[in-house]
Amino acid sequence: MGVGGPCLSVMQIKVGDRCYEEGMYEAAELLYSSVSNFARLASTLVHLGEYQAAVDNSRKANSTRTWKEVCFACVDGQEFPLAQLCGLHIVIHADELEELMCYYQDRGYFEELILLLEAALGLEQAHMGMFTELAILYSKFKPQKMLEHLELFWSRVNIPKVLKAAEQAHLWAELVFLYDKYEEYDNAALTMMSHPTEAWKGGQFKDIITKVANVELCYRALQFYLDYKPLLNDLLLVLSSRLDHTRTVSFFSKDAMQHATESQDAELAQKLLQWFLEEGKRECFTASLFTCYDLLRPDVVLELAWRHNLMNLAMPYFIQVMREYLSKVDKLDALESLCKQEEHVTEPAPLMFDFDRHE
Repeated sequence: MGVGGPCLSVMQIKVGDRCYEEGMYEAAELLYSSVSNFARLASTLVHLGEYQAAVDNSRKANSTRTWKEVCFACVDGQEFPLAQLCGLHIVIHADELEELMCYYQDRGYFEELILLLEAALGLEQAHMGMFTELAILYSKFKPQKMLEHLELFWSRVNIPKVLKAAEQAHLWAELVFLYDKYEEYDNAALTMMSHPTEAWKGGQFKDIITKVANVELCYRALQFYLDYKPLLNDLLLVLSSRLDHTRTVSFFSKDAMQHATESQDAELAQKLLQWFLEEGKRECFTASLFTCYDLLRPDVVLELAWRHNLMNLAMPYFIQVMREYLSKVDKLDALESLCKQEEHVTEPAPLMFDFDRHE
């Protein structure tokens, strides 16, 4: 009996395998059951459509291979709650996750895959791959859930991988959030300014802009605030330690000159010119002579330049004014000369008839 028992079991397994290969699943079930071969029994039961029993025997077998086989069979049979029970034993193995996800996605079961991963996040063995892949699935199929997921689990995702997914899905707010957490502050600021409708948050932007490596972004931020009209004073306060004050004043002077030019308001242009001189902004005074050229009276410019000892700086302006003046004078002289020539042209004598000849 001691020798016959093991030999009998081996024989039953071999016969069970033969029945299984021949598609005789009922017979195979009996044979595997008799020797408690839970792994093979689970495989047999899915062919018989007994999915719940197959899951129960997978639990006894406790083999990743068996869990996968039964899980995939349940997916094919659209027994998704049972497939999820099996899947929870698979996703905890990082090297098995990709195959499982492909099996679901290749068959179009995205919603069911998301539910599986959501259920798996609370497992003690949950790993980065699970949090990362769920974030990517959200970006494709449930974008409204992605930001909340990232806020909860950003430290447990592969940020570069999720960044790529967010960019491909044009999820700009999520992209900014990830750039911020990944300490890519330049990209975060650029994204917010490039997509303000979706990504703009004033408090977040002020926090990020103080950390950018490229100072030029600070000046771009100033222009952004001028264009979109947030509270500029708030930005200036947080950036005051990073901005070159002379350049900043010039930056706003340029904007003021542009505004005066577009308004075509001669009085405004003159007041701006006077303000530059009062503030000692000599370079702005010079620049405005050409930016607001058509709005300025030469006599006013001459008086201001003379009073502030800026004739040398204003000389290019006066040269241009003189050139235009002489050009106009030359045209007037030419026109006057043409008129005089026409006056000296002899007019043809009128025809005279001798009426006396016919008398």
